[in-house]
Amino acid sequence: MTTVLEAELPTQAATQCTLDNYLELPDASMDGRIAAARAKLGKQAIILGHHYQRDEVIRFADATGDSYKLSKIASQAVGKYILFCGVHFMAESADILAQPHQQVILPDLNAGCSMADMADISQVEACWDSLTAAGLTGAEAGGLIPLTYMNSTAAIKAFCGERGGLVCTSSNAAAAFRWAFARGQRILFLPDQHLGRNTAHALGLAPQEMVVWDPYQLQGGLTPERLRAARVILWKGHCSVHQRFLPEHVDLVRAKIPGVQVVVHPECRLEVCQKADVIGSTERIIRTIEEAPTGTSFAVGTEIHLVNRLGKRFAPLGKHVITLDDAGCLCTTMFRISPQHLAWALENLVEGTVVNRIRVSDDVKHWARVALDRMLEIRG
Repeated sequence: MTTVLEAELPTQAATQCTLDNYLELPDASMDGRIAAARAKLGKQAIILGHHYQRDEVIRFADATGDSYKLSKIASQAVGKYILFCGVHFMAESADILAQPHQQVILPDLNAGCSMADMADISQVEACWDSLTAAGLTGAEAGGLIPLTYMNSTAAIKAFCGERGGLVCTSSNAAAAFRWAFARGQRILFLPDQHLGRNTAHALGLAPQEMVVWDPYQLQGGLTPERLRAARVILWKGHCSVHQRFLPEHVDLVRAKIPGVQVVVHPECRLEVCQKADVIGSTERIIRTIEEAPTGTSFAVGTEIHLVNRLGKRFAPLGKHVITLDDAGCLCTTMFRISPQHLAWALENLVEGTVVNRIRVSDDVKHWARVALDRMLEIRG
C-alpha cells in the first residue's frame, strides 16, 4: 500500500514569519495572538483538543475529549478548517470523516504516537498473508475479523475496513469485540495488546484463547497449533505511558491512602486493571470522578496532564485526585503541540495560508471511512 498521508507545508513566500520565530517567544505572549486570530476566523475554524494536551493549548479548544468523542465531533464539524491539537492519527481520522470542502490542520507534524508506529502496514499485510496461509482467514475457518484501535494509521484503518472489520476506541472496544464475534470466529486486534487483552478478559475469554503476534519474529513467534486455538490474536504493541503503571503502584497507593479509588485506562497491563476499582476511557475516568461523592480520593492511571487537570478541577469540590505513579509520565508526542504552534497555524489561516494540512489519499480514505463509520454506528 502506498503512502497515505500528505502534509502540505507552507512555502517560504507563503508566510511572513516562520515557525522558528514563534518558538523563540514565551508561551504567555501567545495568548492574545491566539485569541485575536481565533476571533477573526470565527466559525470558519474549530479547534479540537485531546485531553492529554498541555493546559496552555487546551484552554483554546472549542471541544475537548478522547479520540472517540473528538472523532464524532470532527464528523459533524461545519467550519472550513479543523485544527486538531492531538497527534497524527487523530488528524488523519478527522480528514477521513471531514466534508470535501474542509481542511484538517495538525499544528505540529512531529506530534505522532509511538503505539501507532508499532504497527506498520507492510507488517500487518505480511501477518494477514501468514494467517491466510495457515487457513485462518477464510469462511471455512469461521472467519477472521480485523479490528484496529483508533491509535493506528489511516492505512491500517483502511486495511480493516476492506476486510470486513472496523475501528474502535477504549470507549467502545467491548462493543466492537461483540460486533466482530457476531461475524467471525476470531479477531486480529491492532495495535495495542493491553486494550485487546483487557477487553477479551472482560468478555470472559480465557488466557489460552489469546496469543500475541510479534511482527519481528517468523510466523509472529507462534506455532500453527497456538494460532488455531486462539480466538483473539493480539498485535505486540503498547502505549508507552500506560505500560509504565505496575501492580505494585496499586498496592503502594492503597497502603498510603486507605479507601482510595483506583481508576485506570484499559491501555494499562491486565495485572494493573485487575487490581483497579474502575477501568475506563478518559471520558469514563472523568465521569467517574464527577459522579463520586465529596471526600472521595482517586489514584488515576493515565497521562499526567489529564490527572493534574482533574486534580485542580475537583479539589474545590472536596475530591482528591492524584496519579497512580508519583513519577507520572506525560505523553511526549501530545506535549509537542505548543501555544506557539497553534498561534502560527491560526495566524497563517488569517493571512489565507494553510500550513500543516493533513490529507489522506482517496483510495485509502474510502475503506478507512468504512471502518470509522462502522465504529460510529455501534454502541459503546
